[in-house]
Order: sequence, then structure tokens, then C-alpha cells
Amino acid sequence: MNLFDERAGAPSSPRSLGWYWLRVIAQDLTSPGRAALAVMVVFVLLATSGWTAMRHQKPPQDPRAAAVSAWLHGSVAGRRLPNPDTASTATISRFFASLSNAQARQLADRYPLVVGNLNGAPVELRYRANQQALGEAEQWQLKRSKATDLTAEGRQSALQLAHRFGSLHDPGRQILAFDPSGRGRVAEVFGDLETAQRTAVVVPGVDTDILSFEKSVKPYSTPDGMAEALYNSERATDPSVRTAVIAWADYTTPEGVGLDASTGTMAEAGAVRLNGMVRALPQNTSVQLFCHSYGSVTCGVAASRLPQQKVTDITVYGSPGMRAENVAGLHTRARVWATRDDTDWIQDVPYLEVAGIGHGTDPVSSSFGARVISAAGAQQHTGYFASGTESLKNFTRIALGEYESVSCATSDTSCRAGAAAA
Repeated sequence: MNLFDERAGAPSSPRSLGWYWLRVIAQDLTSPGRAALAVMVVFVLLATSGWTAMRHQKPPQDPRAAAVSAWLHGSVAGRRLPNPDTASTATISRFFASLSNAQARQLADRYPLVVGNLNGAPVELRYRANQQALGEAEQWQLKRSKATDLTAEGRQSALQLAHRFGSLHDPGRQILAFDPSGRGRVAEVFGDLETAQRTAVVVPGVDTDILSFEKSVKPYSTPDGMAEALYNSERATDPSVRTAVIAWADYTTPEGVGLDASTGTMAEAGAVRLNGMVRALPQNTSVQLFCHSYGSVTCGVAASRLPQQKVTDITVYGSPGMRAENVAGLHTRARVWATRDDTDWIQDVPYLEVAGIGHGTDPVSSSFGARVISAAGAQQHTGYFASGTESLKNFTRIALGEYESVSCATSDTSCRAGAAAA
């Protein structure tokens, strides 16, 4: 067979071709020659992905950094404000508990980009702060969309951001985190986070930013749509369980399937943020993570650091790997579930790690040891939360703790074995 024949499935671009050869080589790394060749292909990948991700570039305007600077020079009732980047969640919680309602609101109104992203601050106060920050960001982008010193493309981009901020600013939306810096980060809550018995967290993957957080066409393919679909399915399945779902796009993801997507650098940074958010959730809730694509890399890196008594389940779907050889390598007490639709292109990535490139064993392989569940009816890489799919039904069962009802990927029931007792 001609490996370069596109009809045979070989990609045509240099970057994709590099991944293709790495996958072919990965089938047998027992010989020194093949191992050396694999390393060589890694360098080809670096070259064809471009070195721009590793160059020192001028950082974009960072509104939150400016807000933090102002916060650190501020005070309330003569008291200095805690450093939002170094103070623990417990310290932040105690600080706000010591304030009057009026003092807390004053801080939220004065420093919305700080309070709105502050793990340990009261949830309702964060919602209030982020509503104000979104309103201010919307007005700023509307002003920029009419600026004569911007190109037509720049004005159009500003208008798109204004529309997104305006949508997130709609009354009733519960925005847990919002940062307009760079490509933008955001997290939204469905349900009552403070009273929830079970809290699901959707962790998205590559190309997630403020603009891709939600959309009207195929909304189930976006972080916000995934979370809303899961929450609605939970409520329809068992409304007696107090649930909440968080669409957590509050970390910087890789852009495209290039160098950043093939390493764990951004996952490491995301894992820190994910751990901080989970630890700040109310103590009376259990947490179930649902991790898509590169988000599963982030969850894999975070697994051992997350509060073991709180996180009960980690479910990965459309995963390129979790940077572990097997479930034991994740060092977590949580149940680990995995699924992949037969039409998902992610199955064509090389499931290995060479010189820091790649994310390790395929989570749906028998050697990894996850509980492999059915994704029947899912629509390729982003259709796992589409209505009527077995993947959405399974995610709902896991989120609700109804493990005995989960459907396995095969005809046997091995994926459910011991789940209820775990």
C-alpha cells in the first residue's frame, strides 16, 4: 500500500504527515532504530508546528492584571486586601466572612475582575462581580468597534466580543469566572451551586475561548451547551437530586492541533486552575469531572492533586490520552470512565509519549483500565452531548451516581463492576 496515497488515509500536510508517521512508527518501538526515528519525527513536528509558540512575544493587554494591581493597593475598613494570587481559598473565605454585606459588595463593585475570579469568595458575590465586569467589557468593545484607528477586521472582532459579552451579561446567567484578557476565559453555573449534592464540571479542549464558549448552531458541541445539556438531562431523569453543572472554560487551551496540543504544558497550567476551582466548591457537594479532548489531558494531570474525598468520578471522551500509562498512574481514588465514538477522528492520533510529545495510552484501551462506556449515537468529535445519544445518557447516570444503569461499550457489564461500592 502507498502510505502517501490520500485514499489510503495518509494526511497530506507536513504537520499531519509527521503525526501519521509517528503513529506508524509507534506500532513497534522495540528496536533502537525505530525509537531514534520516532525522536526524529518529534523534531519534524516541532518544526512544522512552528516555533512561534516558544518565542517571546509581547503579551496582550491584560485587564485582570491591572485590576489585581489596583486591588493590592486598596483596602477595606483600614485593612489590606489579601493577595488573590497567593492567598489560599480558606484565607479568602475567612476574609469575606469577616466583612459586612455592604463591605463585600463594595469590593465586588470596585474590583469586579478580581472578586469575580476569586476562589473562596461567596458564589453570589462572584456572580454579581462578573455581571458588572461583563457589562463594562461589553461597553468597551462596542466603543472599540467604532474606533477609526482600528482596521475593519479589528472593528469586526471588537463587535463579536461585544456581542459575546452581552450574551453572557444576560440577567439570570450565573457566571462563576470571567477574564477578558487574551482569548478570554469564562465559567458558567447551571443550577444552585451552594445547595447542590452533586456538581458536574465540564472541562473542554482545544480552541476553547470566550468566542467559542457558546453558539446557536449545534450548541451541544460547545462547553456551555455540553453543561446545559447535562444539567437538563439530570433534571429530567431525577429532579429530586440537587445538582449543578459548571461549564468550566477557565483555562487557556491550545489553538489548533499543533505543538501546544501535543504537549502537557497548557494542561499543567490548567490543572492548577482546575484544582483551585474544585477546592473552592461547597464542602457538602461531590464532584464529577467530564473532560473532552485536550481537557482530558488537563484532568489527567490534575487527578492526583484534586481533593480525593470530593471528586468521585472522572469521565473522558474523545481523549488523546491522559498523560498516564494506566488508571493507576493517575493516582486518584475517583472512578475513571472513558468513551469514544467510532467516527471520532481523535482515534487517529498516536497514543504514545516520546520526548514530551503525545499524551500516552489510549483511555479506551483495555491496557489503560478505565471503565469503558457506550457512546452510541454520538456525532464525531464534538457530538457526545447531542440529544438521544447513549453518551449523554451515560454521562447523566454517572453525574447522578446511578452507576448500575450505565451501559458499557461492549455487551458485557464489566464497566459497571464494583462501581456502586467504590
